[in-house]
Amino acid sequence: MIGIGVIGYGYWGPNLVRNFSEAPGSRVVSVCDLRAERRAQVEARYPATKTTSDPKDLFTDPAIDAIIVATPVSTHFPLAMQALRSGKHVFVEKPLAGTSEQCELLLEEARRTNRILMVDHTFVYTGAVRKIKELIQDGKLGELYYYDSVSVNLGLFQHDVSVLWDLAVHDLAIMDYLLGDHPSAVSAVGMAHVPGQPKDVAYLNCFFNSHLIAHFHVNWLSPVKIRQTLIGGNRQMVVYDDLDPSERVKVYNKGITLNNSADTEGIYQLLVGYRSGDMWAPQLDGTEALRTEAIHFLDCIRNGTPPITDANAGLRVVKILEAATLSVSQRGRPVELVWENEYA
Repeated sequence: MIGIGVIGYGYWGPNLVRNFSEAPGSRVVSVCDLRAERRAQVEARYPATKTTSDPKDLFTDPAIDAIIVATPVSTHFPLAMQALRSGKHVFVEKPLAGTSEQCELLLEEARRTNRILMVDHTFVYTGAVRKIKELIQDGKLGELYYYDSVSVNLGLFQHDVSVLWDLAVHDLAIMDYLLGDHPSAVSAVGMAHVPGQPKDVAYLNCFFNSHLIAHFHVNWLSPVKIRQTLIGGNRQMVVYDDLDPSERVKVYNKGITLNNSADTEGIYQLLVGYRSGDMWAPQLDGTEALRTEAIHFLDCIRNGTPPITDANAGLRVVKILEAATLSVSQRGRPVELVWENEYA
């Protein structure tokens, strides 16, 4: 039985405690939160689980094998580092840390202590995203041309991070998992409409060394909630709508065909034809993504295998977010990205 300690019982904490409490072979030993009313909620729902206001109680508890960090971004690094140094495996809510330098330090400490360090890129574990990964790996989409993502809603406003670090982090994590390739440069623009608060609307472009281009639109001020991604290849195209309850993934046999032809005078012309075929919606695994993710984390601890969303994945996403933040401050100037082989 793997003992779990959870730091933070705010917005996402209750979901984490529930899933790790229900996952086979794990037990939530203790939950830490600074607010007494939240600790009372834990005590009422999970009478056998201890509560505390001091994270040190979790770091020193021999019954706890792994620490889950579900706190504001600025606290991810110190809490995760302390947990690793205490000999605990660590699961960190997205993003992994506030800077790429902090991510690298956490990664190195996890290697030194031989502990599992995993970042909570929840959408990677959805049946929809895993199905799209399968389609790409099988070559169903062919050469990828574009990746277009929209994540907008009205709130929740974050006070410590911008909309890029709150919403785009999900979409970048999905892209990182699906493509297995990393952008060579990014450009981004954004705007803050609430005085003294972070950027609430942003547009991010990722450029690759291939013909692929990726675009992300994130927005806290939209009157409607949209979570939709379009992926276009030269064979097929995919529409992923996370809010569609019945057909989250649709595959379209549509695209363009390019043909060279010569007219009567022997002049070659490039003709663009349009291909329009069927649409089909594959069957998806309906298991809650966080449950799948929790079980995966526990399996990685037992087997000593690297997680799908390991510290390297968390570092790559943070590096893109850092570059995008710099680009925003310079009104969209492209920022080059350099990838170290050991982290790519």
